[in-house]
Amino acid sequence: MRKTMTSPLAPLVAVVCNLFMAYVIYGIARVAYFLENYSIFSQGLHGKALVDAFKGGLAFDTSAIMYTCALYIIMMLLPLHLKERSTYHKVCKWVFVAINSIALAMNLMDAVYFQYTSRRTTSTVFSEFSNEGNLASIMGIEALKHWYFVLLAAVLVWLMWKLYVTPRLEAKNCRHWRYYVVMVLSLVVMVPAVVGGMRGGLAHSVRPITVSNANQYVDRPIDAALVLNTPFSILRTLGKNVFADPHYFDDKAQLEAIYTPVHQPDTTAVFTPKNVVVIIVESLGKEYIGAFNRDLDGGNYRGYTPFIDSLLTRSLSFKYSYANGRKSIDAMPSVLSGIPMMIEPFFLTPASMNDLSGLARQLDGKGYNTAFFHGANNGSMGFQAFARATGYKQYLGRTEYNQDPNFNGDKDYDGIWAIWDEPFLQFMASKLNGYREPFMATVFTASSHHPFKVPEQLEGQYPEEGGQPIHKCVRYTDMALRRFFEEAAKQPWYSNTLFVIVADHTNQTSHAEYQTDLGLYSIPIIFFTPDGSLAPALRDDVVMQQASIMPTIMGMLGYDKPYLAFGCDIVNTPAHQTWAFNYNNGIYQYIKGDLMMQHDGEKTKAIYRFKTDTMLRNNLLGKVPEQATMERELKAIIQQYMDRMNGNRLTAN
Repeated sequence: MRKTMTSPLAPLVAVVCNLFMAYVIYGIARVAYFLENYSIFSQGLHGKALVDAFKGGLAFDTSAIMYTCALYIIMMLLPLHLKERSTYHKVCKWVFVAINSIALAMNLMDAVYFQYTSRRTTSTVFSEFSNEGNLASIMGIEALKHWYFVLLAAVLVWLMWKLYVTPRLEAKNCRHWRYYVVMVLSLVVMVPAVVGGMRGGLAHSVRPITVSNANQYVDRPIDAALVLNTPFSILRTLGKNVFADPHYFDDKAQLEAIYTPVHQPDTTAVFTPKNVVVIIVESLGKEYIGAFNRDLDGGNYRGYTPFIDSLLTRSLSFKYSYANGRKSIDAMPSVLSGIPMMIEPFFLTPASMNDLSGLARQLDGKGYNTAFFHGANNGSMGFQAFARATGYKQYLGRTEYNQDPNFNGDKDYDGIWAIWDEPFLQFMASKLNGYREPFMATVFTASSHHPFKVPEQLEGQYPEEGGQPIHKCVRYTDMALRRFFEEAAKQPWYSNTLFVIVADHTNQTSHAEYQTDLGLYSIPIIFFTPDGSLAPALRDDVVMQQASIMPTIMGMLGYDKPYLAFGCDIVNTPAHQTWAFNYNNGIYQYIKGDLMMQHDGEKTKAIYRFKTDTMLRNNLLGKVPEQATMERELKAIIQQYMDRMNGNRLTAN
């Protein structure tokens, strides 16, 4: 390829050549994205499906390239006399290379981040990490670990610079009428092409493509991430109204009859003021717990949580229990307020300013002392703001830990995220000992997290095993939980306490059944009371989710006032009416009975009998009588959610 060319058409030809190079860069980034996450994508993408995903990606690459290169295109095609100067084209070259280098970096970084989210990053990432001061160290660690991406980026940027096509225009040509005609005609051709590329087409009937459109090229929602690219996902979600009322039901009475998130108390309910302790464990996928997976690896699987295994013999737990999201910030509203993640993390949206209910606020009205514990920097991940918004009276983080003379302060800091789990849970236990009963406390652990380390003095005790770096961290956190319960068991408040242990989301997986669209949300949800009032059981007749934790706790306490939560009181709801919900890449997943339905907001895409078809291979679309009912129920849930978000109606009043 020649680096320079002369003729009145030279600028247009240069633009076409350089845009083609941008397409190649995006294509290489997509291949890298696929290979980095091959173990997940390979479950559903084979042969033609992979080709369809890559072909579909061209439309989204076109949109991203047209958005990001619009300035460059205009600079190249405007009929300016400046364009006869080499300096002007050096600026154009810098603009093109810089913009596409940033786009390349975004795609490659997201290839790494995908394993934690199972989706392309959107604009909410800027809010998600706005209060984190450790991003530089995290990115540095990942750059070292994924050095091949750094090398790939460097090579591709160098090639962009070397292969960039520069037009050469002589001064006399830039003042000739033919030059103006050619440039104007070039703009006439390119402007509609750019606008059409941004929108995904120019036809009147074509609506601008969005993130959800990627699902038309794949069978699994998770595979939509391969069709998309990160610049498009971010650009398309900037400043968007996240919660658009779909108006499935114009009759509000009909909507309320099908589904309402407002829970009315049982007229015979008698409130029992038990203490409540909710332990949200970072990244504790159900795959890591031996008691849930006795049949894995030919019956030889033991897992990495001996303490939790022992606790399960005395607890109420669920064979089919699911997270409502894939991020830590999705778990807080789901677990503590019964608000599942739908489209974007709730408290990264304007709706987070709504009036909220939640466990802390409802129990505060019953005279409970409430506290939230998180060993990270105060304000990290927006947890402190959400805790306060939902009624927690106290927040205890890294600052309060460091102020306590009975503990070691920042000597117990992991250097990146938070105080190590074992000392911080001991700190929590010591604080609970001084609280007036009844109390409601929540802790969000932190150690079973990237970059997957354990305290240096325990490295030999927790060697890497099982093929995933997180396994040693899970063992460490399991030990920390054991020590917390040992300390708590010595205290007088212990016997009058309801404990709930739940994961925020899943993480690294080794087994195919945990890499499906449903398996990626499979987490433990455990209810434990030392007084034995909960019969030990692994229930396989209900569907449990994070959003059902709040109503289940309310039911166990005999709460006698109305409250709002998108979820079921598992104890007092007939098993066949229990359900779960999650959302990924534009697809709503609705789980009820033995069916899992995938819906794109307009029509059902797939339906599976997930209990027997664990790998979700047999799509029963249009073949099961329950489909119509499930569609009505899901639409009612979605509309209630959207309507209440937009109307500030997230309480029972």
